[in-house]
Amino acid sequence: MQTASVKWIDGQRLVATGPAGHAIVIDSDRETNSGPGPMELLLMALGACTATDVVSVLKKKRQKLESLEVVCSGERATEPPTVWTKLEIVYRLRGELDDAAVKHAIELSEEKYCSVAAMLKKTAKITWRYEILRGGT
Repeated sequence: MQTASVKWIDGQRLVATGPAGHAIVIDSDRETNSGPGPMELLLMALGACTATDVVSVLKKKRQKLESLEVVCSGERATEPPTVWTKLEIVYRLRGELDDAAVKHAIELSEEKYCSVAAMLKKTAKITWRYEILRGGT
């Protein structure tokens, strides 16, 4: 079993330490905004989870990925609990990439490998699209 701990600092600020010992300040108060809020962390976790999958699959497919940016946007329920109800993921990739390989890598992440997406699908409709950027910068 993995364990995380969360300690209250003050106000709505907390320090969370994950199972591997890494710590992050979390701030649920959007006025002080001294750290990401818990729901923001879910968006970031979704982006990191699927990005990791896509990079790994494209590497296995011998694609020449130069850069990847994953942008996750979402809408939340209006009544508590204000869960994510609609999420959009935009993948911006650069490199010598085959369109079919990119699409397949994203589909594998979204349908099979990304555990964060699998959990969020329980409350949110997740859509995605991708852009393969050509040329420099």
